[in-house]
Amino acid sequence: MDKITVGESGAAVWRIELSAETSVFLKSEPVGPFAELPGEIERLNWLTRMGFKAPRVVEALEADGRHWLLMPAVPGEDLTHYTDWPADFVRIYAQGLKRIHALDPRQCPFDHNIEARLAAAKLRVDAILIDEADFDDERAGWTTQQVLDWLYSNRPTEGTQIVTHGDASTPNIMALDDRFSGFIDCGRVGTAGVWQDLALACRSIIFNIGEEHVAPFLAAYGAEWDEAQYRFYCALDELF
Repeated sequence: MDKITVGESGAAVWRIELSAETSVFLKSEPVGPFAELPGEIERLNWLTRMGFKAPRVVEALEADGRHWLLMPAVPGEDLTHYTDWPADFVRIYAQGLKRIHALDPRQCPFDHNIEARLAAAKLRVDAILIDEADFDDERAGWTTQQVLDWLYSNRPTEGTQIVTHGDASTPNIMALDDRFSGFIDCGRVGTAGVWQDLALACRSIIFNIGEEHVAPFLAAYGAEWDEAQYRFYCALDELF
């Protein structure tokens, strides 16, 4: 059993090898008002019903004051293993986002529009759950309240609501044989504007392979750069 340390989630995650070809993941977090696993379990079950490529819930339960989730591994490797092949990296990224964005938002019961996310962010700020030392360079030295105030003052026009992953950073996109094979860490799936995902994807692309690859990614996806949307959603992500 190997403990997984990649990612920002507060949950504990273990990879368990059942055989040379088969492994499962066990995820756990304490029961509490800000626990995220119950919401992730709901979203994984919904994605399974939609036939989308994401982990299937094998078992989910609450015991010993903790939530527990057991799920099979998604085939392949996450995109952090593709940084030496930028063209494949951006193609797979765009392919994955287009797949989830093609789901019917009318069937999605999870509302992640800007107002809903700002309300959730305020609850987290009030509960002092956010590490200000972990903010991106652009907001280094800011308080959580300053970030929240900036967000309320700079809300962009959200546009059409689609099904978004909500945390579309590089470690959450899986690929097999140079093609998208699924999403993991699906606890923020919900309807939102497209830049909820594009912003975090562009930020990941800049960090992992360089800013020069943002334009090819947006071209592959079929979108144009939007500075206001990018800045807003990156700032919003600081509070989650």
